[in-house]
Amino acid sequence: MAATPGALLLSGIVGSTAYGLDRTGSDIDRLGIFAVPTEQLHGLGRPTESHVTTGPDRTLHEAAKWCRLALGGNPTVMELVWLPDELYEIRTPLGDELIGLRSAFLSARRVRAAYLGYATQQFERLRNRGDGSFSADTRKRTAKHARHLMRLCHQGLELYTTGRLTIRVDNPDEHHQFGDRVAADASAALPLLNAHEAAFAAKPTVLPDEPDEAVVEAWLRRVRAHYYQPEAT
Repeated sequence: MAATPGALLLSGIVGSTAYGLDRTGSDIDRLGIFAVPTEQLHGLGRPTESHVTTGPDRTLHEAAKWCRLALGGNPTVMELVWLPDELYEIRTPLGDELIGLRSAFLSARRVRAAYLGYATQQFERLRNRGDGSFSADTRKRTAKHARHLMRLCHQGLELYTTGRLTIRVDNPDEHHQFGDRVAADASAALPLLNAHEAAFAAKPTVLPDEPDEAVVEAWLRRVRAHYYQPEAT
């Protein structure tokens, strides 16, 4: 395991393994949150807020950055606090606190914008690849983007209407079949995207208008207090 840039608060396996969409040879992706020593935040320089490594594939965000991304509804970071228990590799008391207040990050407007926005980005990537007459490697990547489009639509609508996020998909085969169809014809993704845009517009939400930033701020201050140790003079 690569060196850790700070104290790890929470880390787990995410991506296709977590979704149940992995196949033989799939990479294992990890996502985590770390806290730098609070003293490092007091000077002119700012610590690096994200660290990305390969071998293993791991992305770590500093606590404040992770909170900012999650408050914006970022689907990639949000899944870390909704993982099944068996997918967590590191859990600390502060990490468990974060899991416990995960609903404080949610707001109807931001969840809708983020999940539909990411799904739309995936569709634009698919549509910009042309008529399907491309290499096998590109077709494979296209199918992967299509699977993520379907997952984002389903997960986003669930979060919007129930306040809960299920990481593992119900029917992996359906996602793989959808990916294969879209790899052959990108327009096959459009009905799914349009249906979820309509569902977001029509269905009621259980989410508040704005996230509870005061709760998030209080947690972050507990992190800073925990990792504060003045330098000796």
